[in-house]
Amino acid sequence: MAESNSSKVKPRPIVRIGIFLVSHSLLFSVLCCTAGLLALLLLPVLAKNTYISENALMPGSANPMLSTHDITEANRLVKDIIASNLSLAEAGIEIPRLVARYMSDSGAEVYYHKFHPQLNQFHPLRFFSSSFNPGIIQDNSSCASHGINSVGIIRAPRGDGKEAIILVTPYNSARIELNEALSLGLVYSLFSLLTRVNWLAKDIIWLAADSQYGEHASVAAWLRDYHTPVFSGLGKLDADTCLESNAIYALKENPNTRRISDVFRRAGTMAAALVIKVVNRREETDKDTLSIYAEASNGQMPNLDLINIVNYLAVHRQGLRVKVEKLYSLLDSVWLKIFGEILELLGTVARKLNPQWKFGIPAADYIEGTATLASSMYYQALGVPTGPHGAFRDYQVDAITLEISPKVSLNNEVRRSEFLLRSGRLIEGVIRSVNNLLEKFHQSFFLYFLTAPGKFVSVGVYMIAFALLVAPLPIVAAALYSDANKWGSSSTRDSPDPCLTSTDEPANTRKSWKWLHAAKVVFIVHLWGAIVSLLPYLICQLPESTPTTSMLTWVLLSIFCLRILYWILGSPYLNISVPQPQNREWAILKSVMIAAALIGLGLMSIINFATAQIGAMLMVPMCLMAHPLKLITRGGRLRAFTLTACNLLLGFIGFPPAALLLLKSTMEGFSSINGSDFWSWVESLWAWNSATYLYLGLVHLPCWVLCMHILLHPV
Repeated sequence: MAESNSSKVKPRPIVRIGIFLVSHSLLFSVLCCTAGLLALLLLPVLAKNTYISENALMPGSANPMLSTHDITEANRLVKDIIASNLSLAEAGIEIPRLVARYMSDSGAEVYYHKFHPQLNQFHPLRFFSSSFNPGIIQDNSSCASHGINSVGIIRAPRGDGKEAIILVTPYNSARIELNEALSLGLVYSLFSLLTRVNWLAKDIIWLAADSQYGEHASVAAWLRDYHTPVFSGLGKLDADTCLESNAIYALKENPNTRRISDVFRRAGTMAAALVIKVVNRREETDKDTLSIYAEASNGQMPNLDLINIVNYLAVHRQGLRVKVEKLYSLLDSVWLKIFGEILELLGTVARKLNPQWKFGIPAADYIEGTATLASSMYYQALGVPTGPHGAFRDYQVDAITLEISPKVSLNNEVRRSEFLLRSGRLIEGVIRSVNNLLEKFHQSFFLYFLTAPGKFVSVGVYMIAFALLVAPLPIVAAALYSDANKWGSSSTRDSPDPCLTSTDEPANTRKSWKWLHAAKVVFIVHLWGAIVSLLPYLICQLPESTPTTSMLTWVLLSIFCLRILYWILGSPYLNISVPQPQNREWAILKSVMIAAALIGLGLMSIINFATAQIGAMLMVPMCLMAHPLKLITRGGRLRAFTLTACNLLLGFIGFPPAALLLLKSTMEGFSSINGSDFWSWVESLWAWNSATYLYLGLVHLPCWVLCMHILLHPV
């Protein structure tokens, strides 16, 4: 008796919990998925107000020094630029020379930086070499194919030259607009002021980026040379190669430009970077507007303190209206309005029960926060920078793009001077705050979503929704595999076939290793996904191919490759040799597929959490609902119709081209849909080396194919 009691040892609590969850996997999956989606919808309610984590920043602690005299100098530069722009033949060279001369006159070290325009082409071996694919330098290396940046450096009187703050003003030197000229004038007024102050502890670099070949391209080219040793100046850009270069230097004719060098100069390690752009949106507002863009490649974000000081100074010191991007189509969503009103009602009831319960926000704020949150998640998941600041983040430099829009027309000189003064004092305040830092930004958050310029959701909050969504995957995978083995064992015992009731070693071995067939199917499909991801490299080599023909070629080659893999490695529809009614191969296949999806989502959450979050919203319901249609139709009519409709709907939404088209139609309307949109979208992903492209090809698309395989499985 004692021996029997000792032999019945209870399993550990963690094991008993696992067994309980596996036995109730359906209920657990429904609860977790519902809770995950609900947690995602509650993120705007759980958002916190932003705050300055680093005390040394001290934004607004000093009075601004920028005066109307500096703004007058800025207007003088603007007028000279506009006058130079009238001569289109020399504008591409005259404007960089003019900006460099103004930099030199202010007392800064100035040099020219030449870069070549480069073509963006997909190349798998260079995918993670940088966020901006260097591509291939154009064959035409004449002077007309060169971009020229003008760079000025102010050496800090109280610094040791080990740190620097970067100011960037992109402009099109070939055809400059008034707003771009104002951007240059705005930064020049501040740059000339900084040459006279005695409180600078960090060097100041002003990069007037020639963006005729793209804003990001000019900044990225300068950063590459800044962090890579360069042993020559402007190289081929001399009088022997290009006569127009004489207009750049003008060393003999203009004595003021003799201090301008063609040798690349450097300052210290970059502490922060601000990309400053003046735009004329002509919105009907009572205040000047400041738009902040922070998303960089693969969902990277700058330290939140940098955004916080800009937002604080803009709102509380200069009276600007601060904006961040939002998904405007959600602002008119009816279901979102209803959900927001429910949350507002619950918050009112909670405050009546206990005034200390601060739950719920007004419905209008909830809708605004959800639209902003959706935009923040989308641009982080896209993995493409939203401005030239993305080039700095690739070198772990905190940077943002500031677009300042006046409330009046830029042609009004009086109002324009007031606008430049207010904007210049804002940038001066940001520079003073960063100048106070004794170390790099590190106190605040790097992983966050914005729900408003002054509200954010930290990683400790938004990861709860992702964890709840993926939690059912290992439980369901274990339940499917366990049920398939139990079903197969009971069928073997009850079968009249002596071959199935035999307990010899080959039969047991075949039953124990039958999951290898499912693993082979999953391997085939994921191998196909890797091949599909590499096909664009071959398609790009085709001459004179349009996006539509490239898309059709990609689809046909993908289908052909899948058929070839099935033929070489064996068709996954070949079942294990058991009687057809007893075949439970689809359950084991689904179990292995779910395990692969869990691994893919887990790895993607490390690289780009926003991509993993959106992918989990699409993939998890699709993977959990996947069920052979032949088995579904054997049930009741209502149940069969419901499950079939859900599977088909989730399969349609989970297909990447369909998901993109639905998103674009929601944002821009159905009239804007084009068959080549998906190819153009994917082309932008690989051009920027976005990890989302690898996720689509190696994780999402194979899981979608496997779900379709399970739906059509011949039970």
